[in-house]
Amino acid sequence: MPDQKLPRLSRGLPGTPKAPPVRMVHIGIGNFHRAHQAWYTANAPDAADWGIAAFTARRPDMADQLAPQDGLYTLITRSAAGDDFRVIGSLAAVHPSTDHEAYLNYLRRSELAVVTITVTEVGYLAGPDGRLDRTKEAVQTDIAALRGDAEAQVSSVPGKLVAGLLARRSTDAGPSTILPCDNLPESGPLTAAVVRDLATDVDKSLLGWIDENVDFATSMVDRITPATSTDDRLLVARTQGYEDASPVPTEPFSEWVISGRFRAGRPAWHEAGARIVDDVTPYEQRKLWLLNGSHSLLAYAGSIRGHSTIDEAIGDAECRSWVEEFWTEAGRNLILGTEAAETYTSALIERFGNPRVRHQLSQIAPDGSRKLPIRILPTLRAERAAGRMPIGCATVIAAWILHLRGYGAPLKDPGAGDAQTAAADPDVPSAVRGVLGTWDPDLPPDADLVETIAERINALEEPSS
Repeated sequence: MPDQKLPRLSRGLPGTPKAPPVRMVHIGIGNFHRAHQAWYTANAPDAADWGIAAFTARRPDMADQLAPQDGLYTLITRSAAGDDFRVIGSLAAVHPSTDHEAYLNYLRRSELAVVTITVTEVGYLAGPDGRLDRTKEAVQTDIAALRGDAEAQVSSVPGKLVAGLLARRSTDAGPSTILPCDNLPESGPLTAAVVRDLATDVDKSLLGWIDENVDFATSMVDRITPATSTDDRLLVARTQGYEDASPVPTEPFSEWVISGRFRAGRPAWHEAGARIVDDVTPYEQRKLWLLNGSHSLLAYAGSIRGHSTIDEAIGDAECRSWVEEFWTEAGRNLILGTEAAETYTSALIERFGNPRVRHQLSQIAPDGSRKLPIRILPTLRAERAAGRMPIGCATVIAAWILHLRGYGAPLKDPGAGDAQTAAADPDVPSAVRGVLGTWDPDLPPDADLVETIAERINALEEPSS
């Protein structure tokens, strides 16, 4: 007897949640948003009042998978004890990024209160000074388009935000909050800067309206979320009795720290476990330096040593010693202090070692040219200013230089052109100086640091067995 075809996950299945009314828009839907902001929204006691209309960042794949499921998906929370399955219903609608008219229509509504964003660090198109990088072709194209037609199709995140605010002003829809949820220091002020810069070039009169009606909130986000695999889909079908084209695997740990006024309201995220504070900076710094910094170290050094996932890499005694060395350096420079660092890193060891999460190093490695200056450079500067040699930082930089030379995980970093050229210099100290210069041309010459990084490169090129 042939196997019976399973039903597709949708709002029509018994026990699935009803679609809540759209009061939020999200730009850049992916696994992290669905394991984090959408999950917090679904867990809030007022979840029935707060639906999300989600838009893809570039590729339409996620919309193609979720639209037939009415935005529903299965969150698979993986712990040592086993898997927990939950259908998340906070996505009320899912659209490809090209559905610009739908996006503008949402922004025109007075009930729309919050726009959240997860597009990775590179998506904000900010230059090293934290302002809009007007040399980017996408920025120039969007400015020209919006000057000619406020409803014109745009592609960049700053362009989409300005287009949405122009649409919102046109209907006098009232205040709203823009909440970036990427690994960026001072993400709210940075987003405000790129939006205001693009608005200045499109329609300066929008600036005053933004000041009166738009709050740029800041957040720190933390939850390890791997890519979805075929095995995940098969597991859901076998255990839950329905087909889900895009389940999300994640870890039990989750943290969200938020600062903002939210004059138009927000879900009761604080009752779902989020922390509302006046200043996100100490928590943001702790996460960027300790978790993201060590993730980068493992992505480059771990893959050079032949590992493919975080749990494999942290299980390598050599890799773990490098991570702990880096944590010591970063921890003593944190605003929250060394005790908070030790508590956090103790939890990280358990999180990294979870063999059921299987976070791929190749998923973490891309865009190091944008990530590493944020994650590594502050600790490097602080340690050298204190007269100490940061061996852990040097190891990260050495591993990344080898990554630029083709070692370890595949290189996927459109912004790494100058660094890749510098790294190819056969004279290793010269290569180190050149790569550091791409991070910050004003970095002072530091022969001892260059020598240390060069030594770490030589050691990594011939990993011990």
